[in-house]
Amino acid sequence: MASALISLNVGKPIAVEYQGKVLETGIYKEPIQGDVFLGKEQIDGDGQADLVNHGGADKAVCVYPYEHYAYWENQLGKSLQYAAFGENLTVTGMLESDVCIGDVYQVGDAILQVSQPRFPCYKLSQKHGVADLPVQFLKTGYSGFYFRVLREGYLNSTSRIDQLESHAAQVSVVEVLRLLASSPKDRDPEVLQHMIKLEVLSSVTRQRFQKWLDEGAF
Repeated sequence: MASALISLNVGKPIAVEYQGKVLETGIYKEPIQGDVFLGKEQIDGDGQADLVNHGGADKAVCVYPYEHYAYWENQLGKSLQYAAFGENLTVTGMLESDVCIGDVYQVGDAILQVSQPRFPCYKLSQKHGVADLPVQFLKTGYSGFYFRVLREGYLNSTSRIDQLESHAAQVSVVEVLRLLASSPKDRDPEVLQHMIKLEVLSSVTRQRFQKWLDEGAF
């Protein structure tokens, strides 16, 4: 299936209540129309509250496959609008099992490269009211993924998505996600070494794998 952009979504961080405390989160995004500029670290009009775990050059654009929406609507028992999972790009034809780390795409004028899986966090639980939703994301592999920006440019909700390069290593997004979610007994040191050498994989992910290797966490 050809890749396609279904919705372009942005949103600034807002304050919400979670477990009796105030939480700042950028997960509440809304679809937008018209041309918008994508810089090296985010789309104009977008923002992240937790700059340690979200945003930055390797996580400039969050992508989520629309194919998963039907599954989550059934699981959550409700209809879902675009940007339901805080993604910037809601897409089709880009499943985590098919998209590989280092693959390069053009969206509008911008050129983007797949950098890492999206690792689900508790803010999904806050938004949808399901305590174990991050665990469900990991079990299904329906995580989404991130782009880094190789060339800045304008895009809009009707922009084409064209794949420019398929990375030679052919390490899928879901392979990296499974390793990130693995227990020490299931980790293969050779696989960790292979991932560490994959320079197109985000630096924070490679550092995590290097730490596991150094600590013998396998």
